[in-house]
Amino acid sequence: MAEVALIGVSKSFDTTPVLSDLSLQVAEGEFCVVLGPSGCGKSTLLRLVAGLEEVDSGRIFIGGKDVTAAPPRSRNVGMVFQNYALYPHMTVAENIGLPLRLRKVKGEKIMLRVREVAAMLGLQDLLERRPRQLSGGQRQRVALGRAIAHSPQAFLFDEPLSNVDALLRVRMRTQIAELWQSLGATVIYVTHDQTEALALGSKICILDGGTIQQIGGAHEIYDTPKNRFVAGFVGTPPINLIEGRLRFENNLYFDPWSLPVPLAAAARLSSFHGRDLVLGVRPEDLEAVADLGGQFALKGEVDRTEYLGNVTWVSVRVAGTRLVVKARREGNYHAGQPCHVQVDRERLHWFDRDTGLRI
Repeated sequence: MAEVALIGVSKSFDTTPVLSDLSLQVAEGEFCVVLGPSGCGKSTLLRLVAGLEEVDSGRIFIGGKDVTAAPPRSRNVGMVFQNYALYPHMTVAENIGLPLRLRKVKGEKIMLRVREVAAMLGLQDLLERRPRQLSGGQRQRVALGRAIAHSPQAFLFDEPLSNVDALLRVRMRTQIAELWQSLGATVIYVTHDQTEALALGSKICILDGGTIQQIGGAHEIYDTPKNRFVAGFVGTPPINLIEGRLRFENNLYFDPWSLPVPLAAAARLSSFHGRDLVLGVRPEDLEAVADLGGQFALKGEVDRTEYLGNVTWVSVRVAGTRLVVKARREGNYHAGQPCHVQVDRERLHWFDRDTGLRI
């Protein structure tokens, strides 16, 4: 396995910029998830590493070797596509062994390697079948097997689970994680699914508009988002973002809620007195309650509820703002019902309204 590095990479299609001066280093054996919305440039990034697209400027290194101008075959990476890209006329064994045949490996060595990879992925009883005889999950494992077969320096995954159902996606996610741990592989995994990103990535790179917004571990990305975009993109349900103004009256308050700002945050926010800011509060840090228990709470009215079995989310209107909050398990809420919302004031996120940056 090898380190992958992109240094100052830019790419445009015609006059439309897709990636702008992007630099990213993926250490040997690291599982890096590139996460972002559709059209942000994440698949283009992967195709540049694979050599399927040419960079306009910048350099790409794999294992310390400059491969910027190298053809795809000489880069020795294994790519797994969203649509599987299996040959329908070939058997499972032939699809897995294809990269080895292209490298002129002898037939008996190919079959030994194919059986080894098939056993690793639980495909040993399916080697004579063709793709049309397989389920979606089995096809995806064949695509994984084909990528593994020639022992690449790095694996490139282009939204590999987008075409499988929700339950299978969870199982496949676990298999991919186990496979990475057993192989010690270097992985760049592209997805728009934040759950996949948080569950799989040892490092997460948030991409938007062709530029990197934040790089970090799952906890860092979720707990301390660098800007408003990252805060809003990562999290289910999405973070509540409320525009308001700070005022100082013996203490620091956030209007229109008259929310007392905790002392720890007030120290760094004091210079923003009278300024318009954006407050971010994750739904799990708000709780719908009937009994205030003497704590600060917001008064509102229930808009609707969403029961998901293990948790109930309640949409509450507070001072003209719609908030998604967590309901206590024993609570029973209905539209139009008055309600109080307790705020975990130690877990608030503050952003500059103009720049979007975290304060």
